[in-house]
Amino acid sequence: MARLLIVGPQGSGKGTQGVRIAEALGVPVVSTGDVFRANVAGGTDLGVQVKEIIDAGQLVPDELTSAVVRDRLSKEDAAGGFLLDGYPRNLPQVMHLDEFLGGRDEKLDAVIVLEVPREESIARLSKRALEQGRADDTETVIAQRLAIYESETAPIIGVYATRGIVDEIDGTGSVDEITDRILAALRARGLGSPAAA
Repeated sequence: MARLLIVGPQGSGKGTQGVRIAEALGVPVVSTGDVFRANVAGGTDLGVQVKEIIDAGQLVPDELTSAVVRDRLSKEDAAGGFLLDGYPRNLPQVMHLDEFLGGRDEKLDAVIVLEVPREESIARLSKRALEQGRADDTETVIAQRLAIYESETAPIIGVYATRGIVDEIDGTGSVDEITDRILAALRARGLGSPAAA
């Protein structure tokens, strides 16, 4: 049983590490982007609402985002644990998640924070933009995204830090090295088995 949240700035390798950690622990990754896309593709009631908002060029409100995530966490494969990626993203969403998990007599076991220097994030994202031919990913745009992450996410990390569940992980080095650091931190909390390394 492991209920985790992975947090990190754009370019921190959060998506890659999330998948690896979830596989090692045998839990599903619950990424808001993926859940939105699945609901839209499936034409669910929630998906129809999300599509209308996205098509209008607006951000999905916290209440609807939380409803979509609650729906996903209620699926059978998430009963034994999950790894959240991209949610909660701000303080209202933390409150929504607390209410939902509290109603099931559950709570997050650990929050993995990938620490990557700003220059490293910018360098990684600039490289990715070049490789994928994404002209909109300029250094200015990337810096703006990182600033939004820092202003929105820092308060969340503070809330979880007061609960003693934050593990700050050095997000530099090889993909394998970073995975090993995360799994070691989780094992120190009694999450996952030694064989998961």
